[in-house]
Amino acid sequence: MSRILALTACPSGTAHSVMAAEALKKQAALLGHDIEARAIDPSAGAAAWADDAAMAAADGVVLATDRPVDLGPLGSRRMHVTSTAAAIRDPGAAIHAALALGGKMEAPAPAAIPPVPAPVIRAPAGAPADGARTVAAGAVSAHPSPGAATAPITTPPGSGGKRLVAITACPTGIAHTFMAAEALKRQASAMGHEIAVETQGSVGAKNVLSDEQIAQADAVIIAADTAVDLSRFRGKALYQTDTGSALKKAPAVIEAALATEAPAAADTPRAAAPAARTGKVQSGPYKHLLTGVSYMLPVVVAGGLLIALSFVFGIEAFKEPGTLPAALMQIGGGAAFLLMVPVLAGFIAYSIADRPGLAPGLIGGLLASQLGAGFLGGIVAGFIAGYSAKLIADRLKLPEGIQGLMPVLVIPLLATAVTGLLMVYVVGAPMKGIMDGLTAWLGGMSSTNAVLLGALLGAMMCFDMGGPVNKAAYAFTVGLLASNSFGPMAATMAAGMVPPLALALATFIAPRKFVASEIEARQATGVLGLCFISEGAIPYVARDPLRVIPTMMVGGAVTGALSMLFGCTLRAPHGGLFVLLIPGAVGNVAMYLAAIAIGTVVAAVLVALVKRPAAEVVAAA
Repeated sequence: MSRILALTACPSGTAHSVMAAEALKKQAALLGHDIEARAIDPSAGAAAWADDAAMAAADGVVLATDRPVDLGPLGSRRMHVTSTAAAIRDPGAAIHAALALGGKMEAPAPAAIPPVPAPVIRAPAGAPADGARTVAAGAVSAHPSPGAATAPITTPPGSGGKRLVAITACPTGIAHTFMAAEALKRQASAMGHEIAVETQGSVGAKNVLSDEQIAQADAVIIAADTAVDLSRFRGKALYQTDTGSALKKAPAVIEAALATEAPAAADTPRAAAPAARTGKVQSGPYKHLLTGVSYMLPVVVAGGLLIALSFVFGIEAFKEPGTLPAALMQIGGGAAFLLMVPVLAGFIAYSIADRPGLAPGLIGGLLASQLGAGFLGGIVAGFIAGYSAKLIADRLKLPEGIQGLMPVLVIPLLATAVTGLLMVYVVGAPMKGIMDGLTAWLGGMSSTNAVLLGALLGAMMCFDMGGPVNKAAYAFTVGLLASNSFGPMAATMAAGMVPPLALALATFIAPRKFVASEIEARQATGVLGLCFISEGAIPYVARDPLRVIPTMMVGGAVTGALSMLFGCTLRAPHGGLFVLLIPGAVGNVAMYLAAIAIGTVVAAVLVALVKRPAAEVVAAA
C-alpha cells in the first residue's frame, strides 16, 4: 500500500475540484492505496496547502489544476501535474504517474504554472492522459511539437529512465503520423524515459533518427499502418504496432517495447516480416493495400491538379498540339495517371516482399493499365507479385556463393514472369470486364443510385475518422480517378471534411455541451476540417462516441448524397477546400460548397441536440 496526496483546484473552486478529488479517492481505494485528497483554493495562501509532514509522508503527489498555481509553497516535492478533467476521466493514470515519480528533487526558483488544458484524446487506464505534465515544483517540462527537431537522446545518470527511438507512419502521412508521435513523446516523458521519434509523413521523413540515437536506444517502436524499412534496427529490441494504438495506448506500447528482447545478432529485420514482437498492428492484405495507396497518392494528386490546370485555358484547349494546356495534359494525364496503377501495384508488392517485390509489382501494374484492368487489376497484380516474390525468396535456396543473385536476378525474373503471365492469360480479361462494368455503372447511374452511393461513401468516411472503414472508402474513390470517375472522389472528400467542421460549429451552437479544452480547440479543429483531415474530430469523439459518431455519419451521408446529386466532381484526392485555388479541380463548385455546408450544419445541430452536457460526460467518465 502506498500513500497518495491529491490536491485539486479549479477556477470556480467547487465542482471540478470536488469531482476530481472524489475520482482520485475512489481509484486509490480500488488500487489498494491510502489517499488524502483535498480540494484547495490557492489564493488562500500557504494555509491552503498540505503541511510539510503530509508532503514528506506521501509516496506520490497529484496536483490537478485548471488555474495558475504558484508552486512555491510546495517546496522541492516532485509531483504529477494534470488538469481536473484528466484526473476525473482517468484517475488511475494520475496515481500511477505520481507513484512513478516519488521522492524529492532540488527545486528551481518558484514559478507559476499556467492552467493545464484538458486532454484531447482519452488515454487508457494506467497512463497519464494527454495534456498532463509531470513537473517538479516550480518547473514545467515542455514537449516538442510535431515536426520539431529531435535532440540527441540523453538520460540523466541514475534517473532509471530508458532510451527509446520510434518511427510513426500512416497511409496519408498527415494526421495520425504526427498525433502518434506526439502521444509517444508525451507519454515517454511522463514515464521518465527519453525518446526520439522519426515521422514518415507525406512530405518525407522528419527528425530522421541518427545512427548514434539508434545505437544508444534500449528499444525501438514502429507505429505504422504502412510498410517501414527496418534494416537500420538490426540487433535492437523492436516492437511493432499501429498508429491508433500508439495514439490511444501509448503507455502500454512503451512498456511492451521495453519488455521486448533484442533478437540474435544474426537476425535481420525486414519491412515485410521483421524479427520483432508485435502488438495490435494492421497486417495482411489490408496493410499491404494501404501501403500501395500511400505511395500512389502523391502521383494522383500531382496528375489530377495538372490536368485541372490545363482546363484553365479552356475545357478543350489541351487538344491543340504544342500548347501549354496540351503539355500539362500530357504530364498529368499521359504520365502521372499512367504511373498511378503501376505505383499502386509496385508498393503493394513491396509491402509484402520488400524490395525484391517492387520490380514485378511495377511491371504487373503497368500490364494491368495496358490491359484495361484499371486499379482493380493493379491491386490483384500487386498481390500476385508480392506473394510470388516472397514465396520464391522463402522456398528457393541457392548455393552460398551465388545467394547474392537472389534479390537482383532470380526473384525479380521469376516473380515478374509469374505475375506477367497470370495477368495476360488469367487475370487481365476478367478484371477488365469488372472495371468496364463498374465504370459504365458509375457513368450511367440514375440520380437515386448516385445519391445512395454518395450517402454510403459519406457515412463510411465519418464512421471512424481515419480508421479502416474511412480508408476503405477513400482508397476505392481514389482508384476510380484512373477511370475518369471523379464524382465519388468529390463525395468522399466533402464528407471527410464534415466531422471537424461540424464539431467546431457545434461548440458555438451549444457551448455547455463541451469542456473548455474542446471550445479552445475549435479554431484548430475547423482548420483541420478545411484541410480534409477528419482526425481533427477524434478528441471530441473520444469523450462521447455513442452520440457523436452517429450524428457525424448522418451529416457525412447528407453531404455525400448531395454532392453526387448535384453532379460535383473532384480531380485531386486531397487538400480539402484549398484545391479550390486550382481552377477546374472541382466541378460545380457552388453546389460542392453547398453540400459541405448543409452536411456540416445537419451534423452540428444533431450533435448539439443529442450530446450530453460536458459536466455529465466528465462525471460519467
